[in-house]
Amino acid sequence: MAFIDSLGVVEPDEWNRLQGAHSPFLRYEFLYGLETTGCTTAATGWAPHHWIERDEQGQLTGALPSYHKHHSFGEYVFDWAWAEAWAHYGRDYYPKLLSAVPFTPCEGPRLLLHPDAEGLNAGLRATQAILAETETGSISSWHLLFPDTASRQLLDRDQWLRRLSCEFHWHNPGFANFEAFLATLKSRKRKQIRRERRLVADQDIEFRHYHGRSGIPESALEAFHVFYQATYLKRGQRPYLNRDFFQYLADRMPEQLTLVMAVHQEHYVAAALFLHDEQRLYGRYWGCLEEYDQLHFEACYYQGIDLCIEYGLSRFDAGAQGEHKLKRGFQPELFESFHWVGDEQLRPAVADFCRREAQAIRAYTEKAAQQLPFVSSSTSPGAGSSN
Repeated sequence: MAFIDSLGVVEPDEWNRLQGAHSPFLRYEFLYGLETTGCTTAATGWAPHHWIERDEQGQLTGALPSYHKHHSFGEYVFDWAWAEAWAHYGRDYYPKLLSAVPFTPCEGPRLLLHPDAEGLNAGLRATQAILAETETGSISSWHLLFPDTASRQLLDRDQWLRRLSCEFHWHNPGFANFEAFLATLKSRKRKQIRRERRLVADQDIEFRHYHGRSGIPESALEAFHVFYQATYLKRGQRPYLNRDFFQYLADRMPEQLTLVMAVHQEHYVAAALFLHDEQRLYGRYWGCLEEYDQLHFEACYYQGIDLCIEYGLSRFDAGAQGEHKLKRGFQPELFESFHWVGDEQLRPAVADFCRREAQAIRAYTEKAAQQLPFVSSSTSPGAGSSN
Protein backbone atom coordinates (compact mmCIF):
# COMPACT_ATOMS: atom_id res chain seq x y z
CA MET A 1 0.00 0.00 0.00
CA ALA A 2 1.17 3.53 -0.71
CA PHE A 3 0.20 7.12 -1.36
CA ILE A 4 0.42 8.32 -4.96
CA ASP A 5 0.64 11.92 -6.11
CA SER A 6 -1.10 11.42 -9.45
CA LEU A 7 -3.82 9.16 -10.81
CA GLY A 8 -1.73 9.02 -13.94
CA VAL A 9 0.12 6.01 -12.49
CA VAL A 10 -3.15 4.05 -12.32
CA GLU A 11 -4.95 2.55 -15.31
CA PRO A 12 -8.47 3.90 -15.83
CA ASP A 13 -10.04 0.46 -16.15
CA GLU A 14 -8.52 -0.90 -12.95
CA TRP A 15 -9.69 2.16 -11.01
CA ASN A 16 -13.21 1.97 -12.42
CA ARG A 17 -13.45 -1.73 -11.51
CA LEU A 18 -13.38 -0.75 -7.84
CA GLN A 19 -16.73 -0.79 -6.05
CA GLY A 20 -17.92 2.77 -5.54
CA ALA A 21 -16.49 4.08 -8.80
CA HIS A 22 -20.01 3.98 -10.27
CA SER A 23 -20.52 7.38 -8.70
CA PRO A 24 -19.80 10.04 -11.34
CA PHE A 25 -17.56 11.88 -8.88
CA LEU A 26 -15.44 8.83 -8.04
CA ARG A 27 -14.84 7.71 -11.60
CA TYR A 28 -11.30 7.89 -12.89
CA GLU A 29 -12.47 10.25 -15.61
CA PHE A 30 -13.78 12.78 -13.10
CA LEU A 31 -10.88 12.72 -10.65
CA TYR A 32 -8.12 12.50 -13.24
CA GLY A 33 -9.97 15.07 -15.33
CA LEU A 34 -9.66 17.53 -12.45
CA GLU A 35 -5.96 16.79 -12.20
CA THR A 36 -4.98 16.78 -15.85
CA THR A 37 -6.86 20.01 -16.61
CA GLY A 38 -5.11 21.83 -13.77
CA CYS A 39 -8.00 22.12 -11.31
CA THR A 40 -6.47 19.92 -8.58
CA THR A 41 -2.75 20.56 -8.40
CA ALA A 42 -0.28 21.84 -5.83
CA ALA A 43 -0.60 25.25 -7.48
CA THR A 44 -4.36 25.38 -6.74
CA GLY A 45 -3.91 24.05 -3.20
CA TRP A 46 -5.31 20.62 -4.10
CA ALA A 47 -2.27 18.33 -4.42
CA PRO A 48 -3.40 14.72 -5.15
CA HIS A 49 -2.24 12.29 -2.46
CA HIS A 50 -4.39 9.18 -2.94
CA TRP A 51 -4.05 6.07 -0.80
CA ILE A 52 -4.01 2.90 -2.88
CA GLU A 53 -3.38 -0.77 -2.21
CA ARG A 54 -2.33 -3.59 -4.55
CA ASP A 55 -2.20 -7.34 -3.99
CA GLU A 56 0.81 -9.56 -4.57
CA GLN A 57 -0.05 -9.82 -8.25
CA GLY A 58 -0.07 -6.05 -8.58
CA GLN A 59 -3.85 -5.80 -8.93
CA LEU A 60 -5.44 -2.65 -7.53
CA THR A 61 -7.60 -3.73 -4.59
CA GLY A 62 -8.41 -0.50 -2.78
CA ALA A 63 -8.22 3.28 -2.97
CA LEU A 64 -9.09 6.34 -0.89
CA PRO A 65 -9.04 9.55 -2.97
CA SER A 66 -7.23 12.20 -0.93
CA TYR A 67 -5.50 15.56 -1.28
CA HIS A 68 -2.93 17.64 0.52
CA LYS A 69 -4.81 20.89 1.09
CA HIS A 70 -3.12 24.26 1.56
CA HIS A 71 -6.38 26.14 2.23
CA SER A 72 -10.01 25.30 3.02
CA PHE A 73 -11.76 26.47 -0.13
CA GLY A 74 -14.07 24.14 -2.04
CA GLU A 75 -14.81 21.72 0.82
CA TYR A 76 -18.22 22.79 2.23
CA VAL A 77 -17.38 21.49 5.72
CA PHE A 78 -15.86 24.70 6.96
CA ASP A 79 -12.85 24.70 9.27
CA TRP A 80 -11.55 28.25 8.90
CA ALA A 81 -11.95 28.75 12.65
CA TRP A 82 -9.71 25.74 13.28
CA ALA A 83 -7.02 27.24 11.05
CA GLU A 84 -7.26 30.51 12.99
CA ALA A 85 -6.86 28.64 16.28
CA TRP A 86 -3.71 26.90 15.00
CA ALA A 87 -2.30 30.25 13.90
CA HIS A 88 -3.16 31.83 17.26
CA TYR A 89 -1.01 29.23 19.01
CA GLY A 90 1.81 29.54 16.51
CA ARG A 91 1.10 26.27 14.75
CA ASP A 92 0.66 25.42 11.06
CA TYR A 93 -2.78 24.08 10.12
CA TYR A 94 -1.87 23.66 6.48
CA PRO A 95 -1.16 21.38 4.79
CA LYS A 96 -3.85 19.01 5.95
CA LEU A 97 -5.00 15.72 4.39
CA LEU A 98 -8.50 15.70 2.89
CA SER A 99 -10.29 12.53 1.75
CA ALA A 100 -13.14 13.87 -0.35
CA VAL A 101 -14.26 14.74 -3.85
CA PRO A 102 -12.99 18.24 -4.70
CA PHE A 103 -15.60 20.99 -4.88
CA THR A 104 -18.39 18.44 -4.40
CA PRO A 105 -20.41 18.29 -1.14
CA CYS A 106 -22.20 15.08 -2.14
CA GLU A 107 -22.45 11.97 -0.02
CA GLY A 108 -20.88 8.96 -1.69
CA PRO A 109 -18.31 6.18 -1.52
CA ARG A 110 -14.87 7.13 -0.24
CA LEU A 111 -13.09 3.82 0.32
CA LEU A 112 -13.17 2.13 -3.09
CA LEU A 113 -12.66 -1.63 -3.10
CA HIS A 114 -12.13 -4.42 -5.59
CA PRO A 115 -15.12 -6.82 -5.48
CA ASP A 116 -12.87 -9.53 -3.99
CA ALA A 117 -11.29 -7.30 -1.33
CA GLU A 118 -12.08 -7.65 2.37
CA GLY A 119 -13.44 -4.27 3.32
CA LEU A 120 -12.82 -4.12 7.07
CA ASN A 121 -9.16 -5.02 6.73
CA ALA A 122 -8.70 -2.55 3.89
CA GLY A 123 -10.35 0.17 5.96
CA LEU A 124 -8.05 -0.57 8.88
CA ARG A 125 -4.97 -0.41 6.68
CA ALA A 126 -6.10 2.84 5.11
CA THR A 127 -6.66 4.52 8.47
CA GLN A 128 -3.34 3.21 9.79
CA ALA A 129 -1.60 4.74 6.79
CA ILE A 130 -3.37 8.06 7.41
CA LEU A 131 -2.38 8.11 11.09
CA ALA A 132 1.20 7.36 10.10
CA GLU A 133 1.07 10.41 7.84
CA THR A 134 -0.09 12.62 10.71
CA GLU A 135 2.64 11.28 12.99
CA THR A 136 5.35 12.42 10.60
CA GLY A 137 4.34 16.01 11.28
CA SER A 138 3.93 16.75 7.58
CA ILE A 139 0.17 17.33 7.99
CA SER A 140 -1.85 18.77 10.88
CA SER A 141 -5.04 16.78 10.49
CA TRP A 142 -7.13 14.45 8.37
CA HIS A 143 -10.69 15.05 7.16
CA LEU A 144 -13.09 12.53 5.59
CA LEU A 145 -16.01 14.42 4.09
CA PHE A 146 -19.47 13.13 3.13
CA PRO A 147 -18.80 9.35 3.22
CA ASP A 148 -21.73 7.06 2.49
CA THR A 149 -22.88 4.40 4.94
CA ALA A 150 -20.58 1.70 3.57
CA SER A 151 -17.47 3.88 3.79
CA ARG A 152 -18.44 5.11 7.27
CA GLN A 153 -18.70 1.52 8.49
CA LEU A 154 -15.32 0.59 7.03
CA LEU A 155 -13.41 3.69 8.12
CA ASP A 156 -15.07 4.59 11.44
CA ARG A 157 -12.72 4.60 14.42
CA ASP A 158 -13.30 5.65 18.02
CA GLN A 159 -10.62 8.32 17.83
CA TRP A 160 -12.24 10.22 14.95
CA LEU A 161 -14.06 13.44 15.73
CA ARG A 162 -17.45 13.78 14.03
CA ARG A 163 -19.11 16.77 12.44
CA LEU A 164 -22.67 17.00 11.19
CA SER A 165 -23.96 18.99 8.26
CA CYS A 166 -27.46 19.48 6.88
CA GLU A 167 -28.40 19.33 3.21
CA PHE A 168 -31.72 19.32 1.37
CA HIS A 169 -32.62 16.44 -0.97
CA TRP A 170 -35.69 15.74 -3.09
CA HIS A 171 -37.10 12.20 -3.10
CA ASN A 172 -38.88 10.40 -5.89
CA PRO A 173 -40.96 7.35 -4.90
CA GLY A 174 -41.93 6.83 -8.54
CA PHE A 175 -43.81 9.93 -9.64
CA ALA A 176 -45.31 9.70 -13.12
CA ASN A 177 -44.74 13.41 -13.74
CA PHE A 178 -44.23 16.78 -12.06
CA GLU A 179 -47.95 17.17 -11.38
CA ALA A 180 -47.92 13.92 -9.38
CA PHE A 181 -45.25 15.45 -7.16
CA LEU A 182 -47.27 18.65 -6.77
CA ALA A 183 -50.26 16.60 -5.64
CA THR A 184 -48.35 15.72 -2.44
CA LEU A 185 -48.01 19.41 -1.48
CA LYS A 186 -50.33 21.72 0.36
CA SER A 187 -52.55 23.74 -1.94
CA ARG A 188 -50.78 27.06 -1.31
CA LYS A 189 -47.39 25.56 -2.08
CA ARG A 190 -48.68 23.91 -5.26
CA LYS A 191 -49.99 27.24 -6.48
CA GLN A 192 -46.73 28.98 -5.64
CA ILE A 193 -44.63 26.52 -7.62
CA ARG A 194 -46.99 26.64 -10.60
CA ARG A 195 -46.82 30.44 -10.47
CA GLU A 196 -43.01 30.40 -10.40
CA ARG A 197 -42.86 28.11 -13.44
CA ARG A 198 -45.44 30.22 -15.26
CA LEU A 199 -43.46 33.41 -14.60
CA VAL A 200 -40.44 31.89 -16.32
CA ALA A 201 -42.50 30.80 -19.33
CA ASP A 202 -44.14 34.23 -19.51
CA GLN A 203 -40.69 35.77 -19.97
CA ASP A 204 -40.43 33.78 -23.22
CA ILE A 205 -37.84 31.42 -21.77
CA GLU A 206 -37.72 27.82 -22.87
CA PHE A 207 -35.38 24.98 -21.98
CA ARG A 208 -33.30 22.64 -24.10
CA HIS A 209 -31.90 19.43 -22.65
CA TYR A 210 -28.66 18.13 -24.10
CA HIS A 211 -28.03 14.57 -23.01
CA GLY A 212 -24.40 13.59 -23.09
CA ARG A 213 -25.02 10.37 -25.01
CA SER A 214 -26.54 12.37 -27.86
CA GLY A 215 -23.75 14.92 -27.78
CA ILE A 216 -23.53 18.35 -26.20
CA PRO A 217 -23.07 21.12 -28.79
CA GLU A 218 -19.82 23.02 -28.39
CA SER A 219 -21.73 26.31 -28.49
CA ALA A 220 -23.87 25.20 -25.53
CA LEU A 221 -20.87 24.01 -23.51
CA GLU A 222 -19.04 27.24 -24.21
CA ALA A 223 -22.02 29.34 -23.12
CA PHE A 224 -22.45 27.21 -20.01
CA HIS A 225 -18.84 27.79 -18.98
CA VAL A 226 -19.25 31.55 -19.32
CA PHE A 227 -22.35 31.38 -17.10
CA TYR A 228 -20.57 29.12 -14.59
CA GLN A 229 -17.67 31.57 -14.31
CA ALA A 230 -20.07 34.44 -13.73
CA THR A 231 -21.50 32.71 -10.64
CA TYR A 232 -18.11 33.01 -8.94
CA LEU A 233 -16.98 36.31 -10.39
CA LYS A 234 -20.14 38.01 -9.10
CA ARG A 235 -18.96 37.10 -5.60
CA GLY A 236 -15.39 38.17 -6.27
CA GLN A 237 -14.14 34.58 -6.33
CA ARG A 238 -12.07 32.65 -8.82
CA PRO A 239 -13.95 29.72 -10.45
CA TYR A 240 -12.75 26.32 -9.32
CA LEU A 241 -13.23 24.60 -12.68
CA ASN A 242 -12.07 25.53 -16.17
CA ARG A 243 -13.40 25.05 -19.68
CA ASP A 244 -11.04 22.13 -20.36
CA PHE A 245 -12.45 20.18 -17.43
CA PHE A 246 -16.04 20.42 -18.64
CA GLN A 247 -14.95 19.40 -22.12
CA TYR A 248 -13.06 16.47 -20.59
CA LEU A 249 -16.25 15.28 -18.87
CA ALA A 250 -18.32 15.68 -22.02
CA ASP A 251 -15.79 13.64 -24.00
CA ARG A 252 -15.13 10.86 -21.48
CA MET A 253 -18.26 10.32 -19.40
CA PRO A 254 -21.13 11.72 -21.49
CA GLU A 255 -23.58 9.05 -20.37
CA GLN A 256 -23.72 10.64 -16.92
CA LEU A 257 -24.16 14.26 -18.02
CA THR A 258 -27.18 16.38 -18.91
CA LEU A 259 -26.81 20.05 -19.77
CA VAL A 260 -29.95 22.18 -19.40
CA MET A 261 -29.84 25.47 -21.33
CA ALA A 262 -32.31 28.31 -20.82
CA VAL A 263 -33.09 30.03 -24.11
CA HIS A 264 -34.58 33.49 -24.62
CA GLN A 265 -35.25 34.70 -28.17
CA GLU A 266 -32.90 32.03 -29.54
CA HIS A 267 -30.04 33.08 -27.23
CA TYR A 268 -28.68 31.10 -24.30
CA VAL A 269 -29.25 33.08 -21.09
CA ALA A 270 -28.54 30.53 -18.33
CA ALA A 271 -27.46 26.94 -17.85
CA ALA A 272 -27.34 24.12 -15.31
CA LEU A 273 -25.21 20.99 -15.60
CA PHE A 274 -26.45 17.77 -13.96
CA LEU A 275 -24.69 14.47 -13.34
CA HIS A 276 -26.29 11.20 -12.35
CA ASP A 277 -25.67 7.58 -11.47
CA GLU A 278 -28.18 4.74 -11.32
CA GLN A 279 -30.03 6.17 -8.32
CA ARG A 280 -29.32 9.87 -7.89
CA LEU A 281 -29.34 13.08 -9.84
CA TYR A 282 -26.80 15.69 -8.83
CA GLY A 283 -27.23 19.36 -9.62
CA ARG A 284 -23.73 20.77 -9.39
CA TYR A 285 -23.06 23.76 -11.63
CA TRP A 286 -25.21 26.72 -12.68
CA GLY A 287 -24.84 30.24 -13.97
CA CYS A 288 -26.39 33.21 -15.79
CA LEU A 289 -25.36 36.69 -16.87
CA GLU A 290 -28.67 38.55 -16.48
CA GLU A 291 -31.30 38.08 -13.81
CA TYR A 292 -34.72 36.72 -14.81
CA ASP A 293 -37.59 36.31 -12.37
CA GLN A 294 -37.59 32.78 -10.84
CA LEU A 295 -35.12 31.45 -13.43
CA HIS A 296 -32.70 30.05 -10.87
CA PHE A 297 -35.40 27.95 -9.19
CA GLU A 298 -36.68 26.68 -12.53
CA ALA A 299 -33.29 25.80 -14.01
CA CYS A 300 -31.70 24.32 -10.90
CA TYR A 301 -34.64 22.68 -9.14
CA TYR A 302 -37.74 22.20 -11.28
CA GLN A 303 -35.85 21.15 -14.39
CA GLY A 304 -33.86 18.80 -12.14
CA ILE A 305 -37.03 17.30 -10.69
CA ASP A 306 -38.29 16.74 -14.24
CA LEU A 307 -35.02 14.97 -15.09
CA CYS A 308 -35.15 12.86 -11.95
CA ILE A 309 -38.65 11.67 -12.85
CA GLU A 310 -37.72 11.14 -16.52
CA TYR A 311 -34.67 9.04 -15.62
CA GLY A 312 -36.48 7.09 -12.87
CA LEU A 313 -34.00 8.20 -10.19
CA SER A 314 -34.89 8.01 -6.51
CA ARG A 315 -33.16 11.13 -5.20
CA PHE A 316 -32.12 14.58 -6.35
CA ASP A 317 -29.17 16.25 -4.61
CA ALA A 318 -29.21 19.86 -5.77
CA GLY A 319 -26.12 21.01 -3.88
CA ALA A 320 -25.15 22.29 -0.45
CA GLN A 321 -27.30 24.33 1.92
CA GLY A 322 -30.32 26.40 0.90
CA GLU A 323 -33.36 26.75 3.13
CA HIS A 324 -35.27 28.04 0.09
CA LYS A 325 -35.37 24.41 -1.07
CA LEU A 326 -37.71 23.45 1.78
CA LYS A 327 -40.87 24.95 0.31
CA ARG A 328 -40.02 23.26 -2.99
CA GLY A 329 -40.13 19.79 -1.45
CA PHE A 330 -36.46 19.26 -0.63
CA GLN A 331 -36.11 17.58 2.75
CA PRO A 332 -33.43 18.32 5.39
CA GLU A 333 -31.06 15.44 6.05
CA LEU A 334 -28.01 14.98 8.26
CA PHE A 335 -24.63 13.97 6.91
CA GLU A 336 -21.55 13.02 8.88
CA SER A 337 -17.87 13.75 8.34
CA PHE A 338 -14.88 12.35 10.26
CA HIS A 339 -11.83 14.29 11.45
CA TRP A 340 -8.53 13.49 13.12
CA VAL A 341 -6.50 16.19 14.83
CA GLY A 342 -2.90 15.38 15.63
CA ASP A 343 -2.22 18.21 18.08
CA GLU A 344 -2.98 16.82 21.55
CA GLN A 345 -3.30 20.30 23.09
CA LEU A 346 -5.83 21.58 20.54
CA ARG A 347 -7.76 18.33 20.07
CA PRO A 348 -10.01 18.75 23.18
CA ALA A 349 -11.09 22.22 22.05
CA VAL A 350 -11.90 20.94 18.56
CA ALA A 351 -13.83 18.01 20.04
CA ASP A 352 -15.89 20.40 22.16
CA PHE A 353 -16.57 22.54 19.09
CA CYS A 354 -17.81 19.47 17.20
CA ARG A 355 -20.15 18.48 20.05
CA ARG A 356 -21.70 21.92 20.33
CA GLU A 357 -21.99 22.29 16.57
CA ALA A 358 -23.73 18.91 16.27
CA GLN A 359 -26.33 19.92 18.84
CA ALA A 360 -27.08 23.11 16.93
CA ILE A 361 -27.29 21.35 13.56
CA ARG A 362 -29.61 18.65 14.90
CA ALA A 363 -31.91 21.32 16.30
CA TYR A 364 -31.78 23.24 13.02
CA THR A 365 -32.62 20.12 11.01
CA GLU A 366 -35.59 19.27 13.22
CA LYS A 367 -36.92 22.82 12.95
CA ALA A 368 -36.44 22.84 9.17
CA ALA A 369 -38.38 19.59 8.83
CA GLN A 370 -41.40 21.28 10.39
CA GLN A 371 -41.50 23.71 7.46
CA LEU A 372 -41.90 21.08 4.75
CA PRO A 373 -44.81 21.75 2.36
CA PHE A 374 -46.32 18.28 2.18
CA VAL A 375 -49.95 17.65 2.99
CA SER A 376 -48.85 15.23 5.73
CA SER A 377 -45.71 13.35 6.74
CA SER A 378 -47.19 10.18 5.28
CA THR A 379 -47.35 11.75 1.83
CA SER A 380 -43.77 13.02 2.00
CA PRO A 381 -41.83 11.24 -0.77
CA GLY A 382 -38.94 10.63 1.59
CA ALA A 383 -41.02 9.55 4.57
CA GLY A 384 -39.17 6.87 6.48
CA SER A 385 -35.86 7.45 4.67
CA SER A 386 -32.64 8.16 6.51
CA ASN A 387 -28.91 8.11 5.95
